[in-house]
Amino acid sequence: MAELEGIEVAPVPGGKSWDLARMAQLSQSFVAGKVLAAMADEDPDIVVISADMKFSNMTVDFERVHPERFINVGISEQHMVSMAAGMASVGMKPYVGAFAPFVGLLAGEQIRTDLAYPGMPVRILAHHAGIAIGFYGTSHHATEDLGLMRSIANMTVVCPCDATATEAALRQTADLPGPVYFRLGRGRDVDVYDALPAGKWRFGEAAVLREGEDLTIVANGITVSAALEAAGKLAGDHYEVSVIDAHTVRPFDGTTIAAYAGRSGKLLVAEEHNVVGGVASACAEALVEHGLADVKLERIGMPADEYSLIGPPTHLYRHYGMDAAGIETKARELLAA
Repeated sequence: MAELEGIEVAPVPGGKSWDLARMAQLSQSFVAGKVLAAMADEDPDIVVISADMKFSNMTVDFERVHPERFINVGISEQHMVSMAAGMASVGMKPYVGAFAPFVGLLAGEQIRTDLAYPGMPVRILAHHAGIAIGFYGTSHHATEDLGLMRSIANMTVVCPCDATATEAALRQTADLPGPVYFRLGRGRDVDVYDALPAGKWRFGEAAVLREGEDLTIVANGITVSAALEAAGKLAGDHYEVSVIDAHTVRPFDGTTIAAYAGRSGKLLVAEEHNVVGGVASACAEALVEHGLADVKLERIGMPADEYSLIGPPTHLYRHYGMDAAGIETKARELLAA
């Protein structure tokens, strides 16, 4: 992520009983607050609204720089979305932030009716998506949000995988018409784009991070770094694997994915989402639309008729095969098929 000078880092909250005490050190990929603060220096219409989660998503970094443009509505996500719609209707540019299950699912009707239908330019920071809040269970997991959001007319859906991608996504979508849904992780994401050439992340274009003829792996969010690690292990056995970050879920770059999948003949999609309705479904649609129904497709994600177990996120990723080892294992099975 580019350095943002003059923006003060959020203080570490007090308290010994839970993780907020270390949030500022651990959540290094939650840069939205800092990036939006810098953007707001140039744009007086940007405002940030939090559903009592300014430390969970580090939008407190925005509050410290622009306190007069920061609003905490408390635990009322549906109200927050409707309030943002009203603010957008009079020319403001609201960014709202909350846990993905509570804004992407609980407030789904408000997003559809109050934002997408009238085309209001509200940006939704839906963080701790997927099964990232492992211990809190099904009520706090969001494994259906992409299926919902990508089916809503006039919606843009973006899933950046690290801090650099998050900054790029925020800046490159700033002037888009209509609402944008940013599906974010838990703030501890592995860096992917900081080691790549500047400009590698481009809104609306699937990013090809590795080239190979034997297999195509499509990932997004937390599975991108895992897919790259798995591809590196496979290269040790002389398998050349393409890895594609499908970060823009709508509009979806099916052309790039179809081109690579058509060349390799085998496509593996890994996502922190139900295998129905998300990126895997978008890839399957792209294959059919490009006349590539003969490409062998396998999916890694939450099983279609299961809800996640309860446990640490890292353990859950391993259990459901979303980590590097799981992706490597599934890739080897597909390569041998």
